[in-house]
Amino acid sequence: MKKIISYNVNGIRAAMKKGFMEWLEAANPDIVCIQETKAQNDQIPVMEFELSGYKTYIYSAVKKGYSGVAILTKEEPDHVEYGMGIEKYDNEGRFIRVDYGEYSVASIYHPSGSSGDERQAFKMEWLEDYQNYINKLKKERINLILAGDYNICHKPIDIHDPVRNATSSGFLPEEREWIGNFIESGFIDSFRQFNQDPHHYSWWSYRANARANNKGWRIDYQMVSEHLKDKMKRAYILPEAKHSDHCPIGLEIDF
Repeated sequence: MKKIISYNVNGIRAAMKKGFMEWLEAANPDIVCIQETKAQNDQIPVMEFELSGYKTYIYSAVKKGYSGVAILTKEEPDHVEYGMGIEKYDNEGRFIRVDYGEYSVASIYHPSGSSGDERQAFKMEWLEDYQNYINKLKKERINLILAGDYNICHKPIDIHDPVRNATSSGFLPEEREWIGNFIESGFIDSFRQFNQDPHHYSWWSYRANARANNKGWRIDYQMVSEHLKDKMKRAYILPEAKHSDHCPIGLEIDF
C-alpha cells in the first residue's frame, strides 16, 4: 500500500517554520507531491527531508520566490521527468513526474487566473496544452496519478458559495467544463470516489476568517487513471494540517 499526499505549501520555507517537518514525520506518507515551493533548489531543506527518509526531486521556477514543484519519496524512482517540454510553462516550474515500474506520480501546479485577464488567458492556454500533453503521456505511461493544485472547483459542492463565485476565476463555466472533460478523458477524482458529502475543501482565503468558518474551495486533486480504480483504498482531505492556505490531500492505493 502506498500513501500519497499532495500539498500546496505556499512556500516551503514558511511551511517549515510552521511545523511542516513534525507533521510530515507523523503523517509518514510514502510520496509527497508539493506545489508552490517558492524556492530555488538550494533553498529547499533537502537534508532535513533526507534525515526523515525521503529523496527529494525539485523543479523550481526561473523567477525567485515563485511557483515551483517538488516530490519527496521514500522509494527511489526509476526515472524523473522535469517539466513538460513547453518552455513558457517549464520556466514557471509547474510539472514534475516520477516513475516506479508501471506507475507514475506527478506533482502539478496549475496556473491561477485570479490576478487578471492576462493570467486567466494564460491559464486557459495551459489547460488546453496540459490536456494534450497528458493525452500523449498516458499512451506511454498508462498508470498515472496526477496530483496537485488544479486551481479549479469542479461542481457547486466543491465551493462554499457557488452563486457569488460564479464569475470568479477558479469557478468559471469554461474552467468547470474543462475539468469535467479532463475527468471524462480517463481519470477519477479520487476524493469524490469515496466521499460525496459537501463542505470538504482544500483551500481557504486568508481573508475574513474563511478557514475558521470553513468557507473554502476544493481545488486540489489526485486524479487517478480510470483503470486503477480498484486499486484505490482511501482518499481524504486533511484540514487539520495548517502550514499553508491549502491543506494536504491524501490517497491510499495498492500498487
